[in-house]
Amino acid sequence: MAKGRETRFFCKECGYESGKWLGQCPGCREWNTFVEEPAGKKKISAGISVNNIHLSPVSLSDISLQNEERISTGMMELDRVLGGGIVEGELVLVGGDPGIGKSTLLLQMCRNLVNDFKRKVLYISGEESLKQVKLRALRIGNIGDNFLLLCETNLNSIEEVVKKLKPEIVIIDSIQTMVCEEITSSAGSVSQVRESTNILLQLAKGLGIAIFIVGHVTKEGVVAGPRVLEHMVDTVLYFEGDRHAAYRILRAVKNRFGSTDEIGVFEMEQVGLKQVANPSEYMLSGRPMDASGTVTSCSIEGTRPILLEIQALLCKTNFGIPRRTTVGTDFNRVNLIMAVLEKRAGLKMSECDVYVNIAGGLKVTEPALDLGMAIAIISSYKDVVIDSKTISFGEIGLSGEVRAVSMASQRVQEAIKLGFEKCILPMASVENIKVNNSIEIIGVKDIQDVIKIVK
Repeated sequence: MAKGRETRFFCKECGYESGKWLGQCPGCREWNTFVEEPAGKKKISAGISVNNIHLSPVSLSDISLQNEERISTGMMELDRVLGGGIVEGELVLVGGDPGIGKSTLLLQMCRNLVNDFKRKVLYISGEESLKQVKLRALRIGNIGDNFLLLCETNLNSIEEVVKKLKPEIVIIDSIQTMVCEEITSSAGSVSQVRESTNILLQLAKGLGIAIFIVGHVTKEGVVAGPRVLEHMVDTVLYFEGDRHAAYRILRAVKNRFGSTDEIGVFEMEQVGLKQVANPSEYMLSGRPMDASGTVTSCSIEGTRPILLEIQALLCKTNFGIPRRTTVGTDFNRVNLIMAVLEKRAGLKMSECDVYVNIAGGLKVTEPALDLGMAIAIISSYKDVVIDSKTISFGEIGLSGEVRAVSMASQRVQEAIKLGFEKCILPMASVENIKVNNSIEIIGVKDIQDVIKIVK
């Protein structure tokens, strides 16, 4: 009797391997994450010694960093998210929805690296032909001869080409199309994605080549494939935004060589992505000047203060259970603020449908927006218009107190730059504000003080 094909089971979250299907993964304790993959002969990786050099432990004091410098991408917003530029031997995963602009962003980066900084770049596409890549490249401008194209999905062949050419930057578009010959499963499977990333990791660390990997995302918004993929790379970037809108937000969710709090803002145009140097002005463009339920607040993204518009709409409910809807902020946080307003300020929120929106499409969960959301809700509830030159920020506690937030002075300075004349902030933060008389500072201790202001 012929022996049937052997299969193994892998956890999509952590890569745990098992001979049979399990309901709960023993590694990460997640449920229903095991998928079946055919078992094949697997080449054992030899670590990251790509150059076959005999390795021996080295003292930390003997390691020199004098020649280590970051490679600028020529895009200030991308450099900011990467932590100042590309690090030699860095493995970067770029994820995002289909059509969001991942390939366009990387092509523009390649153009800057080749034309402006004379870097040698290898672009490997597993989804498009050479002519299709060139058509996209011509749309964003001419690229020099140091930009090399390769259409291939076999990782073993790609490994040989990279070792031969030794480029400074490599782009893999995308990791779900790459195939390793030693793995018998199809492209995009857990085994293929994990082993392909492992080979690229060895190339990046062994040859000192910075490699950018494009990863598709699932309907849940995470990179397709095992979660171990994100653990293996040095940096994980997510490109966010509505594909039908003009704005794009680039955010780092993991970065071994920089902060994960920074964001980059781009605008999609016909010739590619345009950097938005002043996101505050961009987010506030088109806001209404004489409508109730709208107020400007300030969020801190890394070291950058960003002003944004908070909108609230309250209307009488037609059902027994009022409706609560939020866009761009935490749903539970909005419920908490409404509960405080009903308990401490006497506003009957149980009779109203409440809708809260962060205009501009930015997703913010910082507690500093609590005061702005409370003022917007009160303004809509009382149908009172808030002055368009007023800005507010602060955290609200369950007792109704308004608590201090970090970097209050930087937030006020950003408001002054954009012409705001009045700032409502926690009383505890007033003493830390060192500004001139160009803006009126109003400190509030609790929600009762806020009710007195919104008349």
